[in-house]
Amino acid sequence: MIVEPSEIKAILESTFEFEELLVKGDGSHFEVIAVGDMFDGMSRVKKQQTIYGPLMEHIRTNAIHALSIKALTPAEWARDKKLMQPL
Repeated sequence: MIVEPSEIKAILESTFEFEELLVKGDGSHFEVIAVGDMFDGMSRVKKQQTIYGPLMEHIRTNAIHALSIKALTPAEWARDKKLMQPL
């Protein structure tokens, strides 16, 4: 079973409300950047578990083999975007 990034994005958007959600990847390797106030006060592990939850069926069937997750609050995302800007 092949999963598209758009399908992962739709699953996550139907479960949570994000300020920003970026999903990219191909085959069975994906990267998710999720930004929302819901992550405020969560540990890094808890943030990742939150994103893994709705995707577990695809992970169990190996449709998603590798998943890189960045789950950030809007403040953390603003800081990270500044760090990624070229000088």
